[in-house]
Amino acid sequence: MRENETVMAHYTLLYAAAFGDNPGLWPLPVATAPYERWLRAVAAGGQGHYSSATAELAAVRRDVRDGPLASLAHSTIASFLRQLGGHSEARRWDGAALVLAASEPEATVDALLGLAADALGMGRLAASAALLDRARTTLDASSGPARLPLRWQWVAAELAMAKGAGDEAVRRAERARELAAGQPSARHLVKTRVVHAAALCSAGRIAEARSVADDALSASGALGLIPLRWAAASLLVDIGSESGQADDVTAIRDECADAVRHAGGVWRR
Repeated sequence: MRENETVMAHYTLLYAAAFGDNPGLWPLPVATAPYERWLRAVAAGGQGHYSSATAELAAVRRDVRDGPLASLAHSTIASFLRQLGGHSEARRWDGAALVLAASEPEATVDALLGLAADALGMGRLAASAALLDRARTTLDASSGPARLPLRWQWVAAELAMAKGAGDEAVRRAERARELAAGQPSARHLVKTRVVHAAALCSAGRIAEARSVADDALSASGALGLIPLRWAAASLLVDIGSESGQADDVTAIRDECADAVRHAGGVWRR
């Protein structure tokens, strides 16, 4: 009984770190099952501990060779590569994830959204839009985790920014903000703020963008979300912090980049 209670306690902590209110938990509890390893990888990657996260995903892929969990493991690797600028390399992992998903809705949508983001990062805007449409069709025909409609809005906002459609980007980002407010993931809330800030910037609403980005910078720092802190600082380097401390945000950006390198991340930018 005590062993089962320990396993359940570890699962609860890992889920809270990956998709709940404790994304900065470190060190993370030991994972004993493939799904727990995936949760552990998601949480570690959100903090920028890429070596640890990648090792967990390798273990998942050894234990689970096909099906939705194998697909999610591949999609997660792709997301790490995208965060570090490796969109072309990520596309191969997302393509494999789509095959492994075997039409299971959650894994299929994750893979399609990953492919849409990969295409966007490579400048293939029409392909990105088509993949977003495919993901939307699958979403509309099934029920899945609340994170999937949120992720869809993120990518849609980013596509609108790439097309120069700032007002549309803001609408997508504001819809993402509404969706994020209704779920427990603190990490997703911060990511939504980063996307919202970038969308506001693309629409020429710079003062608002500074305010939202400053908020994201503070929240990501408090929660230990180094990749998102890097993203917020990078945006503020370009548009200026509301506090006017340009040197501070440049230092934060560079410190975050160094922390990612020290934790096993390889920047492709």
